[in-house]
Amino acid sequence: MKYSEQIELILNSYYGHSTKDASVKELYNAVSRIVMNEALPKWDATKKSEGKRCGYLSLEFLIGRLVYSNMLNLGILEDMKKTLKSLGRDINEFEEIEDDALGNGGLGRLAACFLDSAATHDIKLDGYGLRYKYGLFKQSFVDGYQHEEADDWQKWGDPFSIRKEEDKVLVHFSDFDVLAIPYDYPVIGYNSNTINTLRLWQAENANDFNFTDFDNMNGKTNAVADYQANEITYVLYPNDNSLEGKYLRLRQEYFMVSASLQDFINKYKKKGLSFNEISNYQIWQLNDTHPTLAIPEFIRLLNNEGLSYNEGLAIARKCFNFTNHTIMGEALEKWPVFMLNELIPDVYNVIQFLQTKIEEELHNPNLFIIHDNVVHMANLAIFVSSHVNGVAKIHTNILKNDTFKMWNEVYPNKILNVTNGITPRRWVALNNPKLAKLISNKIGDEWIKDLSKLEELKPYIDEKFVNDFIKIKNDNKKILSKYIKEHDNVDIDSSFIFDIQIKRLHEYKRQLLNALSILYIYNELKTGNLKDFKPQAFIFGAKSAPGYYIAKAIIKFINEIANLVNNDPQVNNKLKVIFVENYNVSYAERLVCAADISEQISMAGMEASGTGNMKFMANGTPTLGTLDGANVEICDMAGIDNNYIFGLTVDEVNELKKNYDPNWYLDNNLKLKAVVNTLIDGTFNDEKGYLKALYNSLTTGDRKDYYLVFADFDSYINAKLKVNSEFGTKEYYHKCIQNMLNCSKFSSDRSINDYNELIWKL
Repeated sequence: MKYSEQIELILNSYYGHSTKDASVKELYNAVSRIVMNEALPKWDATKKSEGKRCGYLSLEFLIGRLVYSNMLNLGILEDMKKTLKSLGRDINEFEEIEDDALGNGGLGRLAACFLDSAATHDIKLDGYGLRYKYGLFKQSFVDGYQHEEADDWQKWGDPFSIRKEEDKVLVHFSDFDVLAIPYDYPVIGYNSNTINTLRLWQAENANDFNFTDFDNMNGKTNAVADYQANEITYVLYPNDNSLEGKYLRLRQEYFMVSASLQDFINKYKKKGLSFNEISNYQIWQLNDTHPTLAIPEFIRLLNNEGLSYNEGLAIARKCFNFTNHTIMGEALEKWPVFMLNELIPDVYNVIQFLQTKIEEELHNPNLFIIHDNVVHMANLAIFVSSHVNGVAKIHTNILKNDTFKMWNEVYPNKILNVTNGITPRRWVALNNPKLAKLISNKIGDEWIKDLSKLEELKPYIDEKFVNDFIKIKNDNKKILSKYIKEHDNVDIDSSFIFDIQIKRLHEYKRQLLNALSILYIYNELKTGNLKDFKPQAFIFGAKSAPGYYIAKAIIKFINEIANLVNNDPQVNNKLKVIFVENYNVSYAERLVCAADISEQISMAGMEASGTGNMKFMANGTPTLGTLDGANVEICDMAGIDNNYIFGLTVDEVNELKKNYDPNWYLDNNLKLKAVVNTLIDGTFNDEKGYLKALYNSLTTGDRKDYYLVFADFDSYINAKLKVNSEFGTKEYYHKCIQNMLNCSKFSSDRSINDYNELIWKL
């Protein structure tokens, strides 16, 4: 049956409408149903296929909109576009129909890219996570301050999931039990016969609804139980500034791993195989420390099946691997003993056993899991896991030589590197179709599955190709300008340089450094010191964690700068600032392909990898950044001269921090001091005291200017002005093209094949 006939049949059967009269939501649901029907045979075959599998345990999967990517990967996107056009509809109507779900930033987006790449390359990788009712939050700005509202991503429905009631399991806490109900999503490989599974667990009350109690108005107890159970999967990353928030976070993490492992063991038992053979059939990858409770829970579950803790540990050591995403101590999860002992005492018993094993095996009091009544989850993961990996060359070296130095001395072959990557399907083929077509017209479309094929473009890089590239970039900038006007009500001339910094709002990512530099440029323009400055727009996109006060102060500061700059007729024909609201994957898709410069300016040694830098690179955008994270490897691949590198190196940071006085920089750089003083001199509205607190964080206390904003300021300004000077020249566009041609290392296809060859051996 033709797609047009299927669409009409579904719309008539379910909604009583023809295509012409159907709402966008109804049409979306009809097309989604066709996509699922197309996927089901391959999905079923993949589930039944034999062979070892890997479960990717992650607290978040930032999957973005699925309707377009699923059609692209199935190979039906162009046919569906033509079908809808023949029916008088436009596939672009679906642009706003799906909300981004289930993730916060790079960690979740990386997980989604990995699932896409594994399915594309016929690697048996299944995702396991939580089906949050609400996304991180919907962000808006009120008087420049971040305002958070619930983000109900399911309001349009959830047509790409299947509720699997038959696989539900019971998760036990000391105070109540919770049902875990799985929802399965197909992970469709591009031009592949493999469709893996993303299984997300939803928490529900384990007790049946008592109608008699409710009818007699005695339903309060039941309502409380419903709330306690359901809140586990209400929202990603509850605010853990309070003890209640910490308890909820702990429940989420245990709920996810217990449900996933119970599900596996229930199915494994039906095979009639020995538990000692598990690693021949299933292994697990821990995506950061959040799922580390999987290790003691696995040993506990095997103990319930009659195995000793020692036997369970021996099996776990073959089954678990751990990816570390940070060097920051505060981001390496630690749980107070009293919380674990209170909520999941049986699991804590296993952790105590593991602490005893460390003492027996290593005889080193500096290597521990439990210390000062705190459980260190990264240490637990390293001790048991078969392999531990960092996510960029510089990050892995820091893990080996600093963060986990003593562990590396004990286990010299355990820590290895797998540099992160991004899927070229979503981040070039889908979000930059004109560039994708330009490439495919020269070398075919195999590059979509193998980015190393981009090297075949080199003979075609002539003046016409560069001019075509420039036109595509300018077209993308016009599209973005129009969207910003519609979405954020700010006019930005697309002829401006688009300088873009989009990522989670955190002090170490140094959006503050960018903000201070904009004020510096503003002052220089006002005084006439920048005669040849080309018009430039600084575009930010970021969300701060709701309880992160200083990060929210930085958002306020940037919005105040935007208000100042954009309303000053003396400079706003040269300078614009916009902080886009509710930054998410869908917004990122528009921003990445329209950027002229990619800001990756974290203090050297802080960013584990970054994946935003890779998305920009693949779309032909040079990096303005420090030698941090994957920036180092980007410069290795594309050439340091084809990017704009500034600032202290890791070694220089470590040396400077031994005796760093940020106030010295203020006293010796009056222009820097002038922009910093705007935080307290009344330039901006600060009725809530956010900006004063931000000023104090830079100038007072033991952690003043902890991320060396002042130390890198001059170097950053020079690099920024160099970008402005070179923009539009042959030299600048040479840098753009060289970045695009040399991005193959940063494909998640390469990453996932590295995982398989070095760790999983599937």
